[in-house]
Amino acid sequence: MPTSPEMISYALDSNAWPFKEAQNLLKRLEKSGNEKDYVLFETGYGPSGLPHIGTFGEVVRTTMVRQAFQLFSDQPTKLIAYSDDMDGFRKVPGNLPNQEMLEQHLGLPLSKVPDPFGSHESLAHHNNARLCAFLDSFGFDYEFKSATTTYESGEMDATLLKMLRAYDKIMKVILPTLGAERQATYSPFLPLCPRTGKVLQVPIVERKLDAGTVVYIDPETRQHVEVPVTGGGCKMQWKADWAMRWVGLGVDYEMAGKDLMESVKLSSAITRILGAVPPEGFSYELFLDEKGEKISKSKGNGLTMEDWLKYGTPESLSLYMFQSPRKAKKLFFDVIPKTVDEYINHLGKYDEQDGKQKLVNPVWHVHNGNPPAQKLPVTFALLLNLASASNAEDKETLWGYISNYAEGTTPENSPLLDQLAGYALVYYENFVKPHKSYRAPTDRERAALESLIGKLENMADGLPASDYQNEVFAVGNEQGYDNLREWFGALYEILLGQKQGPRMGSFIALYGRAKIIELIRRKLVEN
Repeated sequence: MPTSPEMISYALDSNAWPFKEAQNLLKRLEKSGNEKDYVLFETGYGPSGLPHIGTFGEVVRTTMVRQAFQLFSDQPTKLIAYSDDMDGFRKVPGNLPNQEMLEQHLGLPLSKVPDPFGSHESLAHHNNARLCAFLDSFGFDYEFKSATTTYESGEMDATLLKMLRAYDKIMKVILPTLGAERQATYSPFLPLCPRTGKVLQVPIVERKLDAGTVVYIDPETRQHVEVPVTGGGCKMQWKADWAMRWVGLGVDYEMAGKDLMESVKLSSAITRILGAVPPEGFSYELFLDEKGEKISKSKGNGLTMEDWLKYGTPESLSLYMFQSPRKAKKLFFDVIPKTVDEYINHLGKYDEQDGKQKLVNPVWHVHNGNPPAQKLPVTFALLLNLASASNAEDKETLWGYISNYAEGTTPENSPLLDQLAGYALVYYENFVKPHKSYRAPTDRERAALESLIGKLENMADGLPASDYQNEVFAVGNEQGYDNLREWFGALYEILLGQKQGPRMGSFIALYGRAKIIELIRRKLVEN
């Protein structure tokens, strides 16, 4: 990663949000100090449901801030991905198998609920493994931490005893935020019932500071039960748990979704009660599904990380996470091709840019300051339309056109383009082909298509895309189209069976002049 004074100066002046966040973190450290040998970044995950793309988004965005921080500072850094897998299993997500079996284990810590997939020790172990496998596939530098392990190992014991001593102050912060009914039963400590193993939300009737224990009334036996707050005897309630984690681990930076802003405030207040400084943070907007509803693990709506990677590159997914994190964005299959092409465009420009421009380019953050040198001759959108027009079923067919269009380009010397060809075929098969709807041309459109054939027949092969584009424009003007969008829309619907399509000049250059003439004639005969 570049560390020249000039590059640091550019970064300090940059409006890119990771650089702004890194500067805020530097200010926090300068003000509050840091007793650790490293600066700690954290992301949290609740493994009650399958990991979704928002989980990945938090890790990749935090990593981008970490990378930006490393440009400014030589302090070592660490990233922890923390799974709250000791949380009680309160609701069975609709997208999990073996629903009836899971219903029988409500109330247990997630790390004690049997794995409905039958492959791991528990539901939490299964979901944790899926998350780690995905993060590993991206090459993230992180340390995974399990809440169950940190509680049961005693790593949090000192902080838990601090919280027991500060019980009244913590209650004073939390209770005003709750309704009257919840106030009557609330406690920041959730005992694990020795009889059932369940995480209990019950009032604490006595606290024994010297013994480090709390006493509650068993809701079924009505007996008084005393349990330690240390060693996994209790689980902290959510907002108190977050504060415990910040204090116990010494977290310096953690971002959170906009829906958790009230939790951030309360957890920060508890952190201060415990004599620590809350981490620097960042509030990002939530992802929405196609209907504009919040993506939810329990609903299983929206895209999974695996879904995206069936149709687009990992780098395009990282780019999507980088873009406008403070704006709510719909996250569904239609955004993938657009984002892939945006990545290709940014990557193609990078090598030609000066130092200041490079730090504005999103691929700097996607590739940790070291993007590969790559410029592709075609866009992903063009590949999709090529698959549509040629009815290609394999990459070899697409490469026949690509190699003819961009001489010397091969799968071996352009592996990214080869990847995109594969993605295009899968995306076309699943999302374009099922919705193709050709229509017959009107008399006016038929005359325009005949005219276009004539112009193309008088042109040579291998001309620049702009030459073919000019002729397409000329036909539209000659046929009296006041709005040329109507003319291009007709081309897409008649020739490709879709409402939108490529820049026609580029498509003709890629597909081939003779092939386009053949396609137009076939559609005129069919209709």
